[in-house]
Amino acid sequence: MTPTIQIIGTKKCRDTRKADRFFRERGIQAYFVDLNERALSEGELENICRKLDPDALLDKDSQSYSKAGLAYMIYDPLQKVLKNPSLLKTPIVRFGKEVTIGLQPEIWKNWLDM
Repeated sequence: MTPTIQIIGTKKCRDTRKADRFFRERGIQAYFVDLNERALSEGELENICRKLDPDALLDKDSQSYSKAGLAYMIYDPLQKVLKNPSLLKTPIVRFGKEVTIGLQPEIWKNWLDM
């Protein structure tokens, strides 16, 4: 059984839409999690952080990051993301135990060739 693809992001995010299109063009139906409708649980974030640096989850170029003034603070990235999912860099794409953040089509191609 092939693991399912899960795309985590928002419908308005251009890169998230590109990720969805990448898999649809290859005939793969991905499970989409819209962060505007459902935030990630602490357990889901912890699973993602087993593969990624928690600090890499934050979109440091976003308005949410700037408005929160996080560039000048010491903070726990997981706690900030749990309180404000708009801080996440998207898309987060999961395939079994593998995880990517941002647009990573070369890695996704490798997953599909496994």
